Amino acid sequence: MKLRQFVHSKGILGLVLGLLFLLQVPVFAQTDTAGVAIETEQTEAAQTDTTEATATEEATGDATADEATEASAGDEVSTTPASSSTTAAAATAEEEASIPTQVYVNFFYYLLLFVLVCLIVTIIGQIGSVYELTQRMQGKIVGDKWHSSQGWLFLISLPLFLYGVYWSYVHHGSMSFREAATEHGARIDTLFIITTVITTIVLVLTHIALFGFSWKYRGSDKRKAYFYPHNNTLEKIWTIVPAAVLTVLVLSGFFTWRGITNIPEEQQKNALQIEVTGEQFLWTVRYGGRDNVIGKRDYKLTTPTNSLGIDFTDKTALDDIRAGDIVIPVGKPVHFTVNAKDVLHSFYIPEFRVQINAVPGMPTFFHIVPKYTTEEMREKLDDPNYDYILLCAKICGGGHYNMQKKVIVVTEAEYKEWLSDQIYFFDEAMQKEFKETQQHAGNSEIEGNQLVLNN
Repeated sequence: MKLRQFVHSKGILGLVLGLLFLLQVPVFAQTDTAGVAIETEQTEAAQTDTTEATATEEATGDATADEATEASAGDEVSTTPASSSTTAAAATAEEEASIPTQVYVNFFYYLLLFVLVCLIVTIIGQIGSVYELTQRMQGKIVGDKWHSSQGWLFLISLPLFLYGVYWSYVHHGSMSFREAATEHGARIDTLFIITTVITTIVLVLTHIALFGFSWKYRGSDKRKAYFYPHNNTLEKIWTIVPAAVLTVLVLSGFFTWRGITNIPEEQQKNALQIEVTGEQFLWTVRYGGRDNVIGKRDYKLTTPTNSLGIDFTDKTALDDIRAGDIVIPVGKPVHFTVNAKDVLHSFYIPEFRVQINAVPGMPTFFHIVPKYTTEEMREKLDDPNYDYILLCAKICGGGHYNMQKKVIVVTEAEYKEWLSDQIYFFDEAMQKEFKETQQHAGNSEIEGNQLVLNN
């Protein structure tokens, strides 16, 4: 009895919500009634003016009629722009005023629709429960047919699922995976392909077992389920085999990563030295200059002119080069030093297979050798506008999306020509500031020495 009352009340509530749903139609476009009314009034006023002008013509004669016509035309010309601007302003004001109401109406409409759908699903479920309960009260066993139907649905879904996996690899694989543009990237790609093959095999086998067992062992009155509590052999297989495979993959990735982050000092010195510093929301690039050595930095020396805090008392910093883009020669080793000035950033060039955090106060390093110039990669991709792009892979604030820097790979001759056109960090403004700082420091030192002597 209670169950019937519950279902009955649910039906009444669903009917009420349905009526409200029909009444609350979402408003996607509104007629500018205010603008129409204003235009109508202005048209009537214009017609009245015309009638009065006609009456004046009849009373005053032809000459006066001509003057009245010219005056009327002038009034129309001068009135038309004002009327248009007034109409546009009124329409804009009406539109702005109607937007909040429209948003709220649509929100409550879809909220009501969601509640109504949930209620319908609940009512259908309750009806099914009532039907099952009445069948059991009559001594009938229900559910076996539904279990069988579920099993067949699983069996039908299996080939659809496997085809979906195949379709995703064929159509999306080329979008998410392209040839690496660095030497170490080839090794990373090999590891990625091996991992993808292994996980795909596991995915297919486990889902064949999952869907197949759901069909084969669907509920039936003709057989009894077998309780299978434990099997040591199976436990060992699905513990040892995945552990061994993962160990090989992790160690391979570890040694590949060390090959670009932990290299001998001699190789570091022979590589092109580039420092990249991230801050909200840009990258600052500094080259080692003629001596290929990046000068020291001290955050205490940071000023609006010396934004990196470069210590120009270090002679190796005097020829450091400021670059707008990152330009590197193909086939030559490049050693990057990555820093951050404010928050955590991440240095990421997808085609180079490089991603490393830029941590404030803790420089990070990696070592790469580019394989293809920008022009060669454009030919490979058949895209004349393609460029390597340095991205930030850590959400670092509101302008994170715009934290990009072009990376250009060129021949060695082109690189030398480009390098000769770049400017130094130690430019005229920096030299002037450095000179004033040194003079101030010298005066302070002299005053200190005099104070010591007087005491």
